Amino acid sequence: MPKDDHPHSEDIEYIPVQKENPEGGPKEAAEPAKSEVKEEKQETKPEPEETKSLKHKIRKRDSEIKLLKKEKDELKDKYVRILADMDNLRKRIEREKGEYLQYALSDLLREFLTVLDNFERALETQEGTDGKTFRDGVELIHKQFLDLLLKSGVSRLDVQGQKFDPAVHQAFLAEESEEIEEPMVGEELQKGYLLHTRLLRPALVKVLVPKKKE
Repeated sequence: MPKDDHPHSEDIEYIPVQKENPEGGPKEAAEPAKSEVKEEKQETKPEPEETKSLKHKIRKRDSEIKLLKKEKDELKDKYVRILADMDNLRKRIEREKGEYLQYALSDLLREFLTVLDNFERALETQEGTDGKTFRDGVELIHKQFLDLLLKSGVSRLDVQGQKFDPAVHQAFLAEESEEIEEPMVGEELQKGYLLHTRLLRPALVKVLVPKKKE
């Protein structure tokens, strides 16, 4: 009798086959991953109170930014106006300074005109007067002129018999002398003047210097 090649049902071992999902993995293994994603999304989502607080902070920050921008614009406007005012003030000061320098001597010159009038009168009456009368008139005008200078702060330098001082004396001549030990003013050739305490014109002088010993 031929040998039966087909195995009997008792000898066959059935192995359960797991159904694969379209992605190639076990269906049961994919489910836990979806649950984990949902849990992560739930954990990162802020609570309603946190959202409300965050929105409040954002609105507060926006208000502060708007306020700072407004203050910046106001300060910029003030700065521009201050610059314009300073420029106008500078121009006005320069204009007033120029006008002052141009007309500052008006009062003084007006008084000098009075002295000039007296000189012209003296010259007109010179032929009809004797020499003494004319001299007296000129001396009177001279005194008037000196008084006007003194009133304006101009005074003469006293140099006669003084030590030579190059700060206020200008040497025109030099002469040796055995009677002195240091340079002295020997003669005043042209008067010097001060304007208040400042030198207006140095005195032109002859200087006496010690004679050199041979």
